[in-house]
Amino acid sequence: MAADVTLDSMEIFNTHEWILSKPAVYFQCKGEDKIMLPDVKAKNVLYTFKGEESWQPLTQIHDKKCKRCGVYEKDALKTDEFDEWELCPSDFTSDGKYFHFKDTEFNATFLCPDCVSLGGQDEPKTNTKPESNQLHWAIIAAITVVVSAVFIAGLVSICKYWQKRKRQQQQARFLKLFEETDDVEDELGIGPLSHAI
Repeated sequence: MAADVTLDSMEIFNTHEWILSKPAVYFQCKGEDKIMLPDVKAKNVLYTFKGEESWQPLTQIHDKKCKRCGVYEKDALKTDEFDEWELCPSDFTSDGKYFHFKDTEFNATFLCPDCVSLGGQDEPKTNTKPESNQLHWAIIAAITVVVSAVFIAGLVSICKYWQKRKRQQQQARFLKLFEETDDVEDELGIGPLSHAI
């Protein structure tokens, strides 16, 4: 059984053109033809599609096997890729949607209602990850707080010990200074007791 994958929406954030011209954006899976996206012409514009366009579907997925696909920009000198990834039937949520985001490049929503049965999953893949990620980040945050508290307590203790030690050294120098001057005064006979003798 083959499941059609269509493009529901797309927004590009960056173009790789040197000259101020409209980008030529296309979708391609490894070993398949390029599917030009003629409507995608400007960055920071959200394009929505009906799935009935002449260039749809983008690809077909057979069985549970993933495909290496990507979104690219055709350039005069070379082809620039926005992103390449493994497109799998298990990526699609229970309503047949798959959201793909590449930071600073593009954001796209793909539709494949038949992929849900191919993927063989009841729950969407995206619903299980955030819970484990939240627990993971909560543990990291707790460990960070404990380590920070121990580190700060250690710094305060070291600082207080260093100040106490410095004070003791200054007191010792001060007392030594007066003891040395008394010995010198006694030897020269100019101390406070020299008149009594």
